[in-house]
Amino acid sequence: MNIGAPGRAPLDGDTLRASNAPRVEEAHKRNKRTMATGFYSHADCLLHDMGQWHPECPARLQAIEDQLIASRIDALIGRESPPLADEAALLRVHTQAHVDYIRSRSPTEGTAEIDPDTTMNPHTWQAALRAAGAAVAATDAVLEGRYDNAFCSVRPPGHHAEPARAMGFCFFNNVAIAARHALEVHGLARVAIIDFDVHHGNGTEAAFSGDSRVLMCSIFQHPFYPFTGADNQAPNMCNVPMPARSNGMAVREAVDMLWLPRLHEFKPEMLFISAGFDAHREDDLGNMGLVEDDYAWITEQMREIATRYARGRIVSCLEGGYNLSALGRSVVAHVRALAGI
Repeated sequence: MNIGAPGRAPLDGDTLRASNAPRVEEAHKRNKRTMATGFYSHADCLLHDMGQWHPECPARLQAIEDQLIASRIDALIGRESPPLADEAALLRVHTQAHVDYIRSRSPTEGTAEIDPDTTMNPHTWQAALRAAGAAVAATDAVLEGRYDNAFCSVRPPGHHAEPARAMGFCFFNNVAIAARHALEVHGLARVAIIDFDVHHGNGTEAAFSGDSRVLMCSIFQHPFYPFTGADNQAPNMCNVPMPARSNGMAVREAVDMLWLPRLHEFKPEMLFISAGFDAHREDDLGNMGLVEDDYAWITEQMREIATRYARGRIVSCLEGGYNLSALGRSVVAHVRALAGI
């Protein structure tokens, strides 16, 4: 994956903690159940930093925060501070050797390279546990009826992380961990995973290919990193490779003609979304043509499926999206559609 696109200078976690504290405290005082959508984020996720010019940068989360406030929907979502994931949650998807390896590579200072695109600093291990913990906590909250749905504004992202390998900016597969938690801890029989990141979610596919309890629907640019997904014939994979420069109309047609019939047939009891926004036309890490209205439309279609079959239950986790302005605007469109506002 090309990481040459400009990032932003690291942000200070304590600064965001302080700036967010009044809003978080106010949100906790409100009756959260009056809000349809939970919003899970944590300042630990700002401290993971892969270098000043790396596109998967701390400023991504600040861009989302800024747009939530500017759009005035910040007060309409339930703010939650997620716990760290425990090892049992990680091991529902990842091998013990993988978890041990990532733990062992965590540096006390400087950085440790996992692959040419994926590095750790002293805070990465904590941030990765917090990101996975957010997905699990959001799943618990939705299944317990505290929220209809939830969005996890966390990093590092997860959908490239395979059961035994970290890659593509990802260490642990947050959505896969949450989906497996819903299946094995809460006892759901069928869950759907939706992935509209510009890059194929190879890690999620590796975790669930052939698992009849899971339907994975994905749209991604192809051929493109990680050069997977187009040839998988597993019956529970609904992969839709899209050529470069595909626009929103083409993606909507694919959702309507390919995803929706499979989802209606499958009747999921809960939906999980790998919400990557790097297929936006302003994002230089992809070459597709989606805009905010397209993300809102896709989310609305998924919300209708969830309402019909899954009691409205959706957990969405941030994946890609590297143009900061487009990312913030797209997440607002996505969260608005989740919350029905």
